[in-house]
Formats: sequence, C-alpha cells, structure tokens
Amino acid sequence: MKILRIEFKNINSLKGEHEIDFTDVPFTGSSLFAITGPTGSGKSTILDVISLALFNNIPRMGKISTSEINKTGAILTRNQQDAMAAVTYQGKSGKYRSQWSISTARTGNLRDYEMELSNAETGTLIDLKKSEVPGKNEELIGLNYNQFIKAVLLAQGEFAQFLKAKKDERGELLEKITGTGIYRQLGIKAFQKYREENREIQGQQNRIEAIKEQLFSEEKYAGITEELKVKDQLEQDLKKKIESLNKNLELKNKILLQEKEIKIRENENSQAKNNLKTFEQEHGYPLRQHEKIEDSAEELRSWTILRKELTDLELELKNIRQSEQLNKRSRTTCLTEAEELTGTELKPETIEEGLEAFYQKISWLEEERRAKRQEYRGLCNQFQSETRELSFTLDEEVPGKSKEDLLQLAHTSEEERNKIQQRLSGLDITNHSGEKQQISSRLEQAREAWRKEEEIKNITAETKRLQNEAESIEAKLKALPQEIEKAKDRCDLLEERQEKLSLKKQNQLLQAKFEEQRHILEDGKPCPLCGALEHPFAEELPEKDDTLEVEIKQTGNELSNWSKKLSTSEAELSHHKTRLEGLLQEQQVIQSNLNIRKKNFTEKYGHLQEKESLNWEELCNNWQEKLNDLEAWEKEQNRLRAIRTGIPLLEKLQEVLEKGKKLSRERENLYQGKDISQDTGRLKTRWTSLQQEQKHLKERLQELEKRSGLKRTKLEELEEKLLPQVKEKGFENISTARQALMAEAECRALRVQREEIEKTITAAGSSLKLLHSQLEKLKNEDTDESQESLEDKLSEQKQRLAEVSTECRELYSSIKNHENNLKHLEEIKALIAEKEKQIRRWRLLDELIGDSKGKKFNDFAQDLSLSQLLHLANHRLKDLSDRYRIDKPEEEEDDGLVAIDEHMGGQRRSVKTLSGGETFILSLSMALALSDLASRNVEINSLFIDEGFGTLDPETLEQTLDTLEKLQAESSKIIGIISHVDSLKERIATQIQLQRNGQGYSSLEIKG
Repeated sequence: MKILRIEFKNINSLKGEHEIDFTDVPFTGSSLFAITGPTGSGKSTILDVISLALFNNIPRMGKISTSEINKTGAILTRNQQDAMAAVTYQGKSGKYRSQWSISTARTGNLRDYEMELSNAETGTLIDLKKSEVPGKNEELIGLNYNQFIKAVLLAQGEFAQFLKAKKDERGELLEKITGTGIYRQLGIKAFQKYREENREIQGQQNRIEAIKEQLFSEEKYAGITEELKVKDQLEQDLKKKIESLNKNLELKNKILLQEKEIKIRENENSQAKNNLKTFEQEHGYPLRQHEKIEDSAEELRSWTILRKELTDLELELKNIRQSEQLNKRSRTTCLTEAEELTGTELKPETIEEGLEAFYQKISWLEEERRAKRQEYRGLCNQFQSETRELSFTLDEEVPGKSKEDLLQLAHTSEEERNKIQQRLSGLDITNHSGEKQQISSRLEQAREAWRKEEEIKNITAETKRLQNEAESIEAKLKALPQEIEKAKDRCDLLEERQEKLSLKKQNQLLQAKFEEQRHILEDGKPCPLCGALEHPFAEELPEKDDTLEVEIKQTGNELSNWSKKLSTSEAELSHHKTRLEGLLQEQQVIQSNLNIRKKNFTEKYGHLQEKESLNWEELCNNWQEKLNDLEAWEKEQNRLRAIRTGIPLLEKLQEVLEKGKKLSRERENLYQGKDISQDTGRLKTRWTSLQQEQKHLKERLQELEKRSGLKRTKLEELEEKLLPQVKEKGFENISTARQALMAEAECRALRVQREEIEKTITAAGSSLKLLHSQLEKLKNEDTDESQESLEDKLSEQKQRLAEVSTECRELYSSIKNHENNLKHLEEIKALIAEKEKQIRRWRLLDELIGDSKGKKFNDFAQDLSLSQLLHLANHRLKDLSDRYRIDKPEEEEDDGLVAIDEHMGGQRRSVKTLSGGETFILSLSMALALSDLASRNVEINSLFIDEGFGTLDPETLEQTLDTLEKLQAESSKIIGIISHVDSLKERIATQIQLQRNGQGYSSLEIKG
C-alpha cells in the first residue's frame, strides 16, 4: 500500500484547499521528507486527513460524527462552511481515491458527512453506501484501521514508555500497542465458561447428597412394605361393613320418604275436591248461561258491532257540522286581516289579486331603497380609497359635516406645503423626482466615501500594530543568539564531564569484577585467574566509592536542563525569525493595499474634499435633510390632490342619502312589517287552505249521512230476527242475552280449568293406592335396629376407615418416594457422567489458559508477541546502531527490558540507564518492528514517524537519517518525519513546512 496524493480543504487550522502529490517533484527526487512547523501549526492534521479520508476515524478523537464535530469544534476550520479530505493510494488491485466531506446547510446546521470511493485511473465511482467505504478501503489496503495506524503512522513515543515499563505495565502497553487484548478476553472467557458449565455439575452433586439422606435402609424398607400389606387388608374389611350399614340406613330413609309422599298425595286430593267446589260456586252459573245462548253467539256479536258503528257515525256527523261553522268564521277572519294589511276593501273573489298587487308595490320600494344603499356604500368606499393617505374618518351619517372637516384639512395642508417649498427654494420643484434621485445619489456617494475613509484609517492602525510587533521581535532576535551560544558552551562542557565520569565508572565496574573474585578466594584452592594457591590480596579489601553515581546523576540532570534550555531558545529563535518574516510580508501586503485604497479614494472622491476640514457626517446629514423635505413636499402635494378629489364625492353622498331616506318614508307609510313576501304569502296560503277545507267538509258530510242510513236499516232487520230466539231461551231481551254471552277465549279457559281439576282428583286416587302397596313391601324388608344405632356404628366405622386409609397412603407414599429417589439418583449420575464428557475440553482449557482476570493467557501471548517484536526490532536496530540489542529480562534481573551493550562485551543494562538519544533509537526500532509486524501480509510503502528526533546528538541523528534513507532506497518507501528540529531542515531537502499566522490559521508550503 502506497499513498500517492493527499488533498484536503478547511481541516482544523489549515484553511482553504491544499494538495500534497507524492508522485510529483520534489517527492520524486527524494522520498524521504520532513513535516516541520511549530507546535499547534497542524503537523498532525496531515495524518488526521489520511485516517479521516480512509476510515472516518482519527487517532486523537475516534470515530467522527456530526455531533462530535459540533461538541469539540474539531475538523471543520473556524468560520468555514465545508470541509474535505481525500487520499489517492496504490492498493493490491489498482489505484483508488477515497474522499470524506461535510458541509453546512442554509439553516447553519451541519449536514451529515459523506464518503465516496472511486477508481483513480478511470474516475468511476464505486457503488457503495458511505458506511461501507471504510470496510472497502480495509479490503483494498489489506489493513484494518488499528493495523493501519500502527503500520503507517508510527508513534514511537508509546515505545519509549514501553521500554522502561515494569512487566505488568509492559504487558498492558504491549496489549494496547499491538491491539492484542483479545488474548486477555479469551483467558477470562475460558475461566467463565468452565465455571458456568461446571456450576451445573456441582449443583447435581449437591442434589445427590440431599437424595441419599432421604433413602431408607433395607431393613426399614422391608418393615414398611409388610406393614402396608396388613393395613391394606384391614381397609378392605372396613369398607364392606360400611357398605352393609349404608344399605340399612338407606332402607329406613326410603320408608320415611314413602310415608311423606302418601301425605302429600292425600293433601293434593283434598285440595282438588275443594277447588272443584269453589269453581262451581264462582263460574258454574255464568258458564251454563253462556252454553244456553252459544248457538246464537255470531248474530249477537254482529248486533253489537252494528250498534257501535251506527253510534260512531252519528258522532262524526256532529263533528263535521261543527267544523263547517269553524271554517266559516276563519274565512271571515282571514279576509279582515288581508284588508288591514293592504289598507283596501276586499271581497272573497278578489282577495288574492289584492294581496299580489300590494306585494308588488312594496317590493318595488324596497328594491329602490336597496339600490340607493349600494350606491351610497360604493361612494363611501371610493371616498376612502381616494383619501387613504389623509388618515381621515368619514361621518357616514352626516356627510355634510365631513365636507367641512375636509376643507379645513385642505387649508392646513396647503400652509404646510408652502413652508416646505420655501426651504426648497434652490431646487426645481416642478422636477421633484429628478431632484430626489440626484440628492439620493449624492448622499450614497458621501456615505460610501465616509466608509472608505474609515477603512483606510483601520488599515493604517493595523500597519502601525504590525510595525510595533516587528520591532519587539527584532529586539528579542538580538538577545537570543547570545543565550544560545552560552547554552551550547555549557552543554559541551557538561557532555565532556559526563563522558569522563562514564569512563571512570566503566573502569570501576571492571575493577569491581576482580574485587568480587577476591571475596571467594580460599587458601589451598587455585585462583580462577592465575592458578595460585596463596591469596595475599583476599584480605583488607578497599572500600567502594559511592560518590561517583551521585556526581554522574547530577551532571546528567544539569545537562538535561541546559539541553532543554538550548532547544527552547533555538525553537524560539526559529519561531521569531519565521514570525518576523511573516510580519514583514504581511506589512508589505497591507501597505500595498493601503496605497491602492488611498489612490482609488482620491480618484473617486477627491472632488468631495475641496474643503480642508470636510465633515462627512455633517455633509450626509445635510443631504438627508433635503431628501426628507422633498419627500414631505410630495406627501403634502398628494394630500391636497386627495382632498380635491374627495369633496365632490361627499356632495354626491349627501344627494344619494336624501333620496334613500325619502324611499324609506314612503315604504313605512304603506307597510311597517319586516317581510312583505312572508306576510302576503301567509294570508294567500291560509285563504286557499280554508277554501279547500270548506269543500272537503261538504263532501264528507254527504257521505256520512248516506252510510248512517244503511247501517240503521241493517240493525232493525237483525233485531227482528234475534228477539224471538233469545226469549225462547229464557232471556228478556237481546241486550240481556248479549251480556250472558262470554268471550270464546274466556269460555275455553274455564272449561279447561274444570277438566284439569277433575283429572287431578282421579290421578291422586290412583297414586295413593300404589304408594300404600310399596310402603307395605319396604316395611317387610326393614331391620329391627334403630336408625340412631345404625348411624353411630356407621360414623365409628368411617372414622376407623379414614385413619387406616391415611396410614396406608403415608406408607405407600414413603415407599414410592424411596423408589423414585433411587431412580432419580441413577438419572443424575448418568447426567453428571455425560456432562463431564461434554465439558472436558472446557476444564482442560481453563487449566491451560483460564483465570478470572485473563492474566495467564495474556502473559503467555504477550510474551510470544514481545519475542517476535524484539526479534524484528533487533533486525531494524542493526541499521540504526551496532552497539545495542534488546532482550527480555532474566529471572534474577529487574523486570524491565534489557539493552545488551555489544561494545562492552555483551554487558546487560536496564533500558532505564540509557540516555534520551539511545532511548529514541531503541523506541524507533520498536516502532519500525511493529510496522513490519502489522503489515506482514501487506507491502507498506508509506511511513510517517512522529516526534522524538530532538533527543539525538548530531552524530546519532545523522546515523538515524542515513538508516531511514537506506530503508527508503531499499524498499522504495515514502518516509515522512514529523519534527520541529531545525537541523532536520538542513539534512532533509524535501519538506512540508507549516506556519501559524496571527488569525489562528496555518499556511502549508512544500519545499524541495
């Protein structure tokens, strides 16, 4: 994977559009380049652009979203509306361009980010959702995000911390750096999985112990079985005795029930006979009278119906005659109301014509009055429209008064117009529009000149500020070289002292090895160095000198302080030089801009500066006052025009109002009602209805008189036929016979009632005979023992049976529980055996790698990772330095990593004793090794190495850069070094330089 081009716009402090093309000069001449600039200038932003464009992720922030940008204020440059980051790279299968972008909507809120991936050779977009682009880049590059930032963006600072960490801390750091935290999780999961699986077996074993405690011994089990057999036989005997007692009691109960039933039947028979006697007393005579006249029932009912119909007809005839009289009175009333309404004398034949003529006359008057009202309203609206600029309120009830007010308003307005016209004596009022346009143009020009002059003043002040800042920086630049020279001299002196002390310490260590041998020499045994049997120097050993360590430490601390001071002064000197250069350039640009603005101002507005002490504010106010007077004159002129138009309209309004009032008085004299159509229509409808009612009543009267005659004839004929028949059967007249006649339903119900009573008497007699026979038979089967005695015996036997049954159930339950427990015990043992087979692998895995914190497997895995990483690091370290190799600590050593010093005969030293430059060399080799490890299956041709070069002495820095150039030449890699060390600028020709300006933004420049 090789990065070919980086493009971005408005990312962090780098405002505007920028492009870094690694396929173009100067990168084609030398692929080793430096990214330089002061702290905060945006060096790390270039790395952010790469990871953002590929993975929508930034190492310092994590995954990027709209809410994250709003919350932190990162990514999008301040006061800008959109941002973009794009990377073109060479992957396994071709060249691709991945782009990330975001923009602001019209509302001011950020839209959601967008991502797209295209073929860089053809420009064709690959059809992907934005969320799928990071995954596709991972596939094309061959590295995921975590692998990418470890293989391409090398933060050696983490390894500087890693080198000096203790064993436990080193495991955590290695886990973080390599991203191998999965091993700790696997160890925890193995422990948890086995504990979870074994929890079920433990529970089953606890259940086995609980079940064993509940089992019977063999002797107790046999005794319980025999006892159950005896109890069971006793239970069967008691059940037979209870059954015999129940039968005897049941027989006695049947006898009692039979005797009760006989009494009930006897009562029913007596009651039925009484009912029959009562029936004869209440209904016997009427029923016999009905049966006498039953043959003539149809004629008697017809006679009743005819008499009823004839009576109803006579009543209706009476009502019709009364309605005729009422109709006559109503017609007279309706005629009177019509005459009162029209004010004329009317006849029944002409009432409708009279009402219609009156309706037409009133309708015409109302229509004329309505037309005048509409005309009046239209004139009012016209008046309001014509005088809308006057803010005048029309008195619609008295237009004449409004006319007087309007004439007074005209007089006032004319006076005001004349006053304004006097102030405008120097202007051509007849061409007021042209004058107004000319004054507005002059006013706008004066305001623009005023604004331009203020801008020139502000730029002049900014020039002065820049000049003051430049003078302040020049003063600092004069003092800094002396401070730097002093710091360099002091550092050289301390380095020389430290070198002498280190040499002295090495000699002391060599001597110490011989001194240690003196402690173990024994007389008579040969010396391991010379073979002598006598050892005169084994006694009176010299005392050890402990002051050297303190002196070395003090010298090292003092050297570190002066080195920091030197670096700070050099960085400050570089910063001030850059800032001074930027100030001079900015001052030159601003001065040029100022000169141009002054020239343009003189050319455009010089004619306005004829007076030496021109006051722009006073000039603008004068033109504004003239413009206001012109607008006021126009307003008064328009008001006078509106008044002249409104006065004739008021006169016409007065005329229309008088005509409308005349029509209203004429209508009121003829008709005071509200709705003429309703009033005349109501009377016409009522008269027509009364006429129709009169005709209908006359026809109905004739019809009823005819029907009444026919009904009377039929009734007389029927009475002649019926009277002899009823007298023959003992009735005095037809009316008496009709009263004796019952309704058919009533007669039928009485006959049914009488039959039911007779049936009840017969059935009761038969039942009594049968019941007496059955009672005799039951008494013959009954025992002599009393019911109380039988019940006592039954209660005693039932109680005894309940006790025996309970004992049997308890014994049976005990035996069943014992057998179930034995069966359950075997089932649990089988389950445990099967479960043991199933979790055997989890038990073995827990024994090998499991523990509650995952430390066992993680330590093992990190030890393998460390061995592999150290192997690769030592391979890289050969190119950087032939003095050291990195190794893991042995058991008797400190648990930190060890540096093997090949120049000192393979002496093992703790990395904590290394200088800052030596630590950087080792941590850089570790970072390169991690890149090799992360990109084992992928060729990485782009590397970016973070800060740390400032700790190197010039010789080591040169050697490190030589190694990186060699690495770049051998592998064709593009290697970028991120640093603010000035000496890198001299050593590395190709540079991406970043500079901050005074507005919070940074500039980017590529030099080669």
